[in-house]
Amino acid sequence: MTHSSPQRATPLRQLRHQIPGQAYLWVAVLIFGASSAVTRKITDIGAQNFVGGKNPISLCNVLFVGNLCALLIFAIIHRQQWRWTMLSQRTKEEWRGLAAVAVLSGALAPGLIFQALALTPVTNVVLISRLEPPLTLALSLWLLHDRVNRWELMGAIAAFIGVALTVLLQPAREPMMQVGAFHLGVGELLAAAGAIALSTSTILGKKRLSKVPLGVFSLTRTGLGTVIFFIAAIVLYGSDHFMGAFAPFLWQWMLLYGGVIVVVGQTFWLTGLRASSVSTASIVGSFAPIFGILAAYLILGEVPTRAQYIGGGVILLGLFLGQIGLQKAQSRATTMIDAIPAAQAIEAEMGFKGI
Repeated sequence: MTHSSPQRATPLRQLRHQIPGQAYLWVAVLIFGASSAVTRKITDIGAQNFVGGKNPISLCNVLFVGNLCALLIFAIIHRQQWRWTMLSQRTKEEWRGLAAVAVLSGALAPGLIFQALALTPVTNVVLISRLEPPLTLALSLWLLHDRVNRWELMGAIAAFIGVALTVLLQPAREPMMQVGAFHLGVGELLAAAGAIALSTSTILGKKRLSKVPLGVFSLTRTGLGTVIFFIAAIVLYGSDHFMGAFAPFLWQWMLLYGGVIVVVGQTFWLTGLRASSVSTASIVGSFAPIFGILAAYLILGEVPTRAQYIGGGVILLGLFLGQIGLQKAQSRATTMIDAIPAAQAIEAEMGFKGI
């Protein structure tokens, strides 16, 4: 009489269960932190290898192709949620909210941040993107009547002051705009506008999309955002704007960009979120700006300026105070992340993630 042996887990699956969720989060945040510097680096490489008189690795092409890669990954990861039974349960208000979030965080914010990367040092973009958390907190207090403790409030105020110092203490350079008595860099203003768009998107997610599955949210935001960005770029820049999107030289580099930043980064981030508490994910995510500044120095050779040292120091103080407030606000440290508002709030702490 033969006995069937129990089904054994594959070595890959065993290894996956042995790796703690924090490890996935740390790798993902390291990748996301380096994304701005990597984006600037590969566009600089493209500027030295024109195809048909144009840079094949333009920021628009990187964003467009990167979004397509992300859409493919999300479709594979969340295929169980993208079914008619799940989609038919969404209300008209939820679909309108998803459309608004797609415009803001899937098209407008990435477009503004990518344009900022073309006009100002990467370190500036990383630091000014820290405007998003205090704005989100202020809008939550105003529109959602959320409660915050004094540590979170002090952290938000410090972060806002740090961003202001980073912008106002910048040395004069082109292109600049005069706003009152100050001369502000256009790139810095675009980065700030991108942070405002992301903050508004986060509030919409908290208010209208708390019951939407993460897979439906991610696919809709990325897919619709990609389409809207593509149409907007065609209208603004002409029908030949994406002609280089299929150049072999672009795709050689996009295999690296899409494979590491989009595929590995997003996959590890989602895996870590599912296996971690809100507190843990938020703490790990708060290191993204630090990794971003280090990557700008190591990859691009950007030495921080006086304004960046001063503003960045105050912003880091704000991050520290905010984390103290978060720890005190968490009634259950083991609460797992399974909702749109929680995931969005943590991503708001991280800033730009490459797409």
